[in-house]
This record gives sequence, C-alpha cells and structure tokens, in this order.
Amino acid sequence: MRNNEVKQTLSQGGTSTGTMVFEFNTSGIARIAAGAGAEFLVFDMEHTGWSIETIRSLMATSRAADIVPIVRVPTTEYHFFSRSLDVGAMGLMVPMVETEAQAKIIVDSAKYPPMGKRGAAFGVAHDDYGEGNILDKMSNINQEVLLIAQIETVQGLENADKIAALDGIDILWIGHFDLTNSMEIPGQFDHPKYLQAVDHVAEICQKHGKSAGFMASNVEEGRSMREKGFRCLAFGGDLWLYKQALQQGIKALNNKE
Repeated sequence: MRNNEVKQTLSQGGTSTGTMVFEFNTSGIARIAAGAGAEFLVFDMEHTGWSIETIRSLMATSRAADIVPIVRVPTTEYHFFSRSLDVGAMGLMVPMVETEAQAKIIVDSAKYPPMGKRGAAFGVAHDDYGEGNILDKMSNINQEVLLIAQIETVQGLENADKIAALDGIDILWIGHFDLTNSMEIPGQFDHPKYLQAVDHVAEICQKHGKSAGFMASNVEEGRSMREKGFRCLAFGGDLWLYKQALQQGIKALNNKE
C-alpha cells in the first residue's frame, strides 16, 4: 500500500484539505480534484446509494491520481469496512459514532492482526496486485489506513473523549447538521450549545494528539474552523460546488448592466 500522505501530514501536526464526492462517480473526478489541489477525496456511500461496485471503480481511478481516496461507509458494519478497503480505499469515514465500543469495532474491522481482526486478502486491489512479504504488508497497511469517526449526536459528543483516546482512530469529524438535529437546535450553527461542542471536539483532539475534521461549505467557514483547531477540512461537495459555480456564471452572463 502506498504512503498515506494525508495521515502523515496530520500526524505531524499539519493540515490537509480535500473535498467530498456525492454525485459525480466518473473516472476523471479524482484527477480533476487532484489537479485543483485537493489532497483527499471522501466518496460518500451514506447518502448516495452507491454500491461497492461503484466504489470499486472510483477507487481504481483514484489510485491513479496523486490523491488519497477515502470512503464514507453507510453504517458500522464489517462488510462495508473490509470491502471498501479491499477495493482500494486508503481511509474510512464512519457516521454516527457514539461509543468507545463502536469505535473499537471500526478499528478491529479495518486493521489486520495484532491491531485488529480484518480478514486477509493480498495481491488484490488494495495492495495494487503486488507481491511481497505478508507481515510487512499488514504492518504497513495498519500504519497507513486513516480512520475517521464522525461525531454527530449528543451521545457521541459525550463519549468523544473515549473515542479519541482509542488507538487507531485518527480523526474526530463533526457532522454539523446531524449534531444540531440531535441537540434539538437543527441548523443553528451560531447557537452557543453548538459552538461549545465545536470547541469541545477541538480540545479533545488536541489532548489525544488526534485531528479534528469538518466539511466547510465556504471559505469563510473553513478559515473559521481552522482557527478553532480543525486541521482536516473538506471544501464542500461536488454537486454543491458545481451548482454554485454554474449559478454564479449564469447570473453574471445574464446581468445586462
């Protein structure tokens, strides 16, 4: 498995910026994003309905680009973790992580022994169909796979310290819409309770040497979150970026002044 530059940058206290993909499951999306300067792509399975076959094609084309492909699985189930990794994902994002026990399942499912219990298959997509020493491969893959736990509920927020303390979890990522829904303040991102939660996650990540992550919908929001200590940022998602750019262009073209 090739080196995970995003994980290495974050582990050294640096920052990493990428984007998310929900709509454009095309063979060129990874190279386009890489050409734009994105360091990682999160391909979403939670809200898109994409199958593992779609993810397999996206991973194959992404690994041909200078970018780190990550898959957001729909739920905490082993087969989503193992199959996404086996077809070439270099990281996993898991939604609705609420307990230390759930985080342990994620680590167990994504890591080979002795760190976890991931089923072994080598000479396939995830190790680029290559040969080599199996023990070396397992050690390298355990080191390079990036694991992101999404904090999206009040329970997850309450257990964030224990989740972040677990060896193998690299990033706590705030899912802001779901978190405010769970806090009964839907969409109120200026509410004191939500702002306290943001600070709390950033402080916990700092305490445990982990990274805090967030999807920013605009530059100002991204800069604000970075100032709060969030070092892993996704700049929007493909469909919204496309719509915004198209909308701005059409409006400008139609402006007769």
